[in-house]
Amino acid sequence: MVRPQKAVASFDSATGMLRALSRFLHDRDVPLLGQAPGVLEPVAAAVAGAAARLPRAAKEKAYAVSGWAEAVPLRRVPEIRAEELARWVSGHYPPGPYPVAFVGSSNGALVHLAAALRAPWLPQTLLLPVRRRGVGPDDPRGDLRATRAAGEALLAANPELVLHHMHDANQDRLMIAGMTYFRVKWRRLPEAYRRFLEESLPAGATLVVPECGLSWPVTRVGPRYVFQHGALGGATREEYEHGGPRVAGYLSRYGAGRERWDYPPADGESPEAEWGFEPELLADLEELAARNGWRLARMRFDEPEDLSPVVADLYRSWYRRRGLPADRLLVECFLLLEPWWALRSGSVPYWMVFNAGQSHARAMEYLDGADPFDEIRLMLFSHGVESVGLAGVGDWRRLLERARKIGVFTGVDTSTYPRDFAGLIRAHRELSRIRTTYPMPLPLEWEAAEEFLGKREELDWSG
Repeated sequence: MVRPQKAVASFDSATGMLRALSRFLHDRDVPLLGQAPGVLEPVAAAVAGAAARLPRAAKEKAYAVSGWAEAVPLRRVPEIRAEELARWVSGHYPPGPYPVAFVGSSNGALVHLAAALRAPWLPQTLLLPVRRRGVGPDDPRGDLRATRAAGEALLAANPELVLHHMHDANQDRLMIAGMTYFRVKWRRLPEAYRRFLEESLPAGATLVVPECGLSWPVTRVGPRYVFQHGALGGATREEYEHGGPRVAGYLSRYGAGRERWDYPPADGESPEAEWGFEPELLADLEELAARNGWRLARMRFDEPEDLSPVVADLYRSWYRRRGLPADRLLVECFLLLEPWWALRSGSVPYWMVFNAGQSHARAMEYLDGADPFDEIRLMLFSHGVESVGLAGVGDWRRLLERARKIGVFTGVDTSTYPRDFAGLIRAHRELSRIRTTYPMPLPLEWEAAEEFLGKREELDWSG
């Protein structure tokens, strides 16, 4: 059997968010994305710094190899067990009791909501990176052909899972050179999740289901198997399907020898692989809540970033009730998020899905509607690629100029971005140097949070 820590990608959104929240609930911050204790940070920083000085091609190769080293060999995919994955996830958290818990879609803003409440979140989706050879990143048909049998074997061994086989040559170009992305979603509640919740939530507690309604065109491979070409980010759905000037230019820059991607034609839509909620899970959650005397609440939103301004405003309101200034904004990106330091520094957290123009536009829209901030700090995830729709350093500087006093990149070397791989370490170090800090607060009362959430038009709240 493949051990869960060897099967699940550490570079994925769900894993990074799980580690950030679980470390927070253990009263710890998140050095090195939660993967190593502070004593190892200088060593890792030195290694990452050395890699940052490599020529571009060598730097990209090092990044790709780091991901490939985590991937499961193709022949071992059938040994992965969903129940072991669930046990590994739930084992991250300290024992309860908790007044509220979350089960559902991955979301960085949700992590900050859970941190404020000191509540756990169990993700529905995990990424299983799988090694494969002989397939270029611009060959989605070849990727499906090379790994389909492994995907079918995974599902045969795990009837509680749905497989979203994802191929995105735009944002994940470096990583998928030697691997494929198997994103799995639970359609039935695993026993480990059930046991953790029953041991952690007393009668009268609330079980919240965050449901992101984002969907994506897919090719149906089997009853529980879909293939998704592309993903939410810089390129549009139309560009993934039909190409266009931006796609042609991108493929030309990387010497792909083509002007658009040729992929298995989509024959339907499905919950988006990384962020979307698989609704079949809901029945088990409703049954479990009813049996244990919990109230079940559904928190539905259309896109991942719909929750970001809601949680940012919730924090700002909470800080003001506590008599704090509420004039610091921490803009986070993908799995670069720091719930412990957000609260310790009195920062309002605003989470972005990625580093593309769409996320930049939505962050600017939030600033347009919010009271001005004196300080704005910005963390950016470097994925190593000049991808379609990438927001440039100039765009992000314009965001930072919205601060009345201090607007700074945090952990970002603008001369090497988006290949600033040492920034994954540097961001934490720079946050920890903020001079003015505050005592860690008592948990936000769930009743106050629910009242606030229920009034927001970005959410469809029921329960």
